Amino acid sequence: MRTLQNVFATLLAALLEEIDQQLAEARDKHRDQLKDKRPTTLQTLFGDVTFRRNYYYDRQAGAYTFLLDAELGFDGAQSIRPCLEETAIELAVECSSYRKAARTLEAIVGYAVLSHEAIRQLVLAAPVSLHHPVSQRHGRVLLVEADGLFISRQGKGKRAKEQKILAVHEGWRRNGSQLELVNRRHYLHEGPGDVWEGFEAWLMKEYAYDPCRDLLVINGDAASWITACREYFGKRACFQLDRFHVARELRQCLSGHPRWREVRKKLAKQDEEGLLVELNSAVGTLGDEAKEEQLAEMIRRIEAMPGCIRDYREWLSAQGVETAGMRPMGHAESVMSRFAYRVKSRRSWKDQGLWAFLKAMVAQIDGIGWRTGQLEEEEPQRAASTPTKLERIKQAKRKAGRLLAEVMRQNIPCLQRSSGTPIYQALSALRDGGWM
Repeated sequence: MRTLQNVFATLLAALLEEIDQQLAEARDKHRDQLKDKRPTTLQTLFGDVTFRRNYYYDRQAGAYTFLLDAELGFDGAQSIRPCLEETAIELAVECSSYRKAARTLEAIVGYAVLSHEAIRQLVLAAPVSLHHPVSQRHGRVLLVEADGLFISRQGKGKRAKEQKILAVHEGWRRNGSQLELVNRRHYLHEGPGDVWEGFEAWLMKEYAYDPCRDLLVINGDAASWITACREYFGKRACFQLDRFHVARELRQCLSGHPRWREVRKKLAKQDEEGLLVELNSAVGTLGDEAKEEQLAEMIRRIEAMPGCIRDYREWLSAQGVETAGMRPMGHAESVMSRFAYRVKSRRSWKDQGLWAFLKAMVAQIDGIGWRTGQLEEEEPQRAASTPTKLERIKQAKRKAGRLLAEVMRQNIPCLQRSSGTPIYQALSALRDGGWM
């Protein structure tokens, strides 16, 4: 690995310097005045790459510039390269902490390239845009899993705040032996505004949602902000109580009760009327005042939201929607577990840091790519000079490639032996026999 890193660093430096030389020869000498050569060091996944590039004074713009930076679209003053930045941010999302991400990156690269604080700053500065409209809709039904996550905030006396997260998809499809969600995306609610109003506006941008055509199936617990979807969307949406939360609450009340077995059967079949009959039959038989009150509250909740236990596919069928291939809802809890694993566990956050991290995490989960350290080309006409950029890079690669044998010899000790040594004779025999 060390040998590979050294070879890569040498060849990449030669490649960049060759491109810079080509730019120097092809430049408008009346406009770009060569001042000097300046060194820079880039941090990459293969280690540090140090090279020198030409520094110019642009007479027309009245500013100093590096033609190489403009040609390749990177900021030479930023030593960390985009590939390394992206890898560091992905590790920050996937690992349990920034420190673990730094240790994992060190294990990959072979040296301590970035500290945990440097990775945190990369996450804060990452230009993540969650605006990524789906390319193709597969029907008029959107399936929504809604839940909230209470996350501790930094600062004396600051209380935990709930982050509202909604997962959206259009159904399931089989990918080999695995099931995957179609057009899965996540909505992070920001600010004090109404969550469903913001969510509907987001659906219009990301899914081309049409309130007059599309239908929503919303699954979640009994939190007031979630059940408010019934009033906001009306007949356009079907709300279901998440069976994980319902089963957990019923277990707290009825575990060990004679009717617990029947209650579980009714819930598994999503038989709302049968479940209410069983629950009402258990009222007054629990022998615990707190459990009696909890059970009564659950009965009132289910009765106040008719259809919240029934199978949503019955509602869709009544709307004329084909439900073949649709599966029971319940994706929200696994989504929350993934977020909770990373942002909870005795951690506290500043609002800015939490929001930046959640955006990076959602981009990673949803497969929305981002690029860091990339410059916009202010003068595209200069980058389109002859020869073209692609031709220039190909020419530089051919020239740098001719250095490969010498670079390898310098980095592999056994290739530096004199001609009289056995290793030299063995390698020569392999070469002459066509083996290398």
